[in-house]
Amino acid sequence: MSQKHLKEAFISNFNGTSLLEISAGLVLAPLCLLCRGLLLILYYLHYGKHLHSRKYSLLLDFLVLISPLLFCCTVLSQIIFFMPPIIATFCAGIFCVIYRQKKHEIQVPFRQIVKDFQKTPLDPEYIPAITVFRVYVNVLTSISILAVDFPQYPRRYAKAETYGTGVMDLGVGAFIFGNALVCPEVRCKSYVRQPKFSSLAKQLFSVWTLIFLGVGRLLSVKSLEYHEHTSEYGVHWNFFFTLAFVRLVASLLLAIFPKTKSWVIAINLAVLYQLILNTTSLKMFILHGSNGRDTRVGFLNANREGLLSFFGYLAIYMASVQVGLCLLKCRPSVRGWTEAVCFSLLITCVLFVFLHVSQVYADPVSRRMANLSYCIWVVAHCLTLFLCFVVTDLTLVFTKLLVKGASVPCCWDIGKPSSTSRRHGMEAVPVWREGKLSHICLISAINKNQLLFFLLANVMTGAINLLIDTVCSKAAFTLCILHLYMFFICLIMHVLHAKNIVLKFW
Repeated sequence: MSQKHLKEAFISNFNGTSLLEISAGLVLAPLCLLCRGLLLILYYLHYGKHLHSRKYSLLLDFLVLISPLLFCCTVLSQIIFFMPPIIATFCAGIFCVIYRQKKHEIQVPFRQIVKDFQKTPLDPEYIPAITVFRVYVNVLTSISILAVDFPQYPRRYAKAETYGTGVMDLGVGAFIFGNALVCPEVRCKSYVRQPKFSSLAKQLFSVWTLIFLGVGRLLSVKSLEYHEHTSEYGVHWNFFFTLAFVRLVASLLLAIFPKTKSWVIAINLAVLYQLILNTTSLKMFILHGSNGRDTRVGFLNANREGLLSFFGYLAIYMASVQVGLCLLKCRPSVRGWTEAVCFSLLITCVLFVFLHVSQVYADPVSRRMANLSYCIWVVAHCLTLFLCFVVTDLTLVFTKLLVKGASVPCCWDIGKPSSTSRRHGMEAVPVWREGKLSHICLISAINKNQLLFFLLANVMTGAINLLIDTVCSKAAFTLCILHLYMFFICLIMHVLHAKNIVLKFW
């Protein structure tokens, strides 16, 4: 067997893992973010100043925000269920140290502090959880696309062949979800009157980059005879093409129909697509081709997975637009966001109930077809991850209220303190606004050049696979390569951000 075929076999024919294991893994990113924030607040509490050094800030961010994820998806994957409690206990210990040191200054019961915290005003113009969600989806995807080629990456985390819920299956849908949260239709203010098809025109102009990247990936993979998973999208199709056409068609639909009814379009698309799968021969065509023996003759046969899964991804995008519209409603206080989190948790629970019903009576989750169960699964898990980031931000806001002047990059700005918090000595008066801390924040650095980050990850993944026999690598070597790979990309993002360079040509 050639090296190409060996690597193709190494990443094919898997059935995914359990929903519970994926949920445990998703909690790690918010916990790492919380840990980083609490460490920065503790540093300020002890030294009376912020961590100004760019070098040490990058090192802290990488070691706390990135490195634990690398370990947990490789050598620590067997104890993945123990990792969230361990990190949560560490965070609780840091919080207890902070609270114990500030308790004698506050002089009010903890219950009263919580009541005053509910009234804390927040910056309504910026929701950091959206930025963090999109950055972490990018980071986790970049880790997985290289780690999957090493034996230390559990095969159950790889993309499922036909049915199943692998970590990488969720990553594809999460990319669609994250893009929809910040699409022009969501970010457009209701009081700004624009031509009805202005967003469509903008998308037509912007998606050429994705088309270009898709063509570039196709040509490079074919010319280098790079290993590829054909049943993922097909012979010529790839995710860049899917993302481009989803954005275009979604913009057309949102120009025709009210964007506040995007959830109706999403449900109709997903249900109708599932009905067609179940009542016609379309499912057999996607799985086995027109001759029933996995033929790849002809463009439609060759790319049937990528072309037909488009309808499922479009449904995810439309549902995510509705989520984005709900999230961007003005909630200027902690109480407003607490209520939003509770309501969203209820919606998430309903989605998981529908997921169970869909898997039993319609079809199991299939990323290959992007069926109804897959759409529900992606939206439910992405909404869960987003809510975890919101809860993390609220926890950090509460801790910053205890430590006057403390500040955390990519966390909520606190507005003017209420009179009750002034009485109890809980003024939230940061030394400088959070936005000015962004120059030493890895999350802000990646966010500024997200497409470049993902492109670099793809190029480096290809280069490493061409230079190294990843299949036979030992654990220590694998961890070394993955850390160097991620640190190099993060360093480039950090330098570009420090120089205020945004590489964007659309």
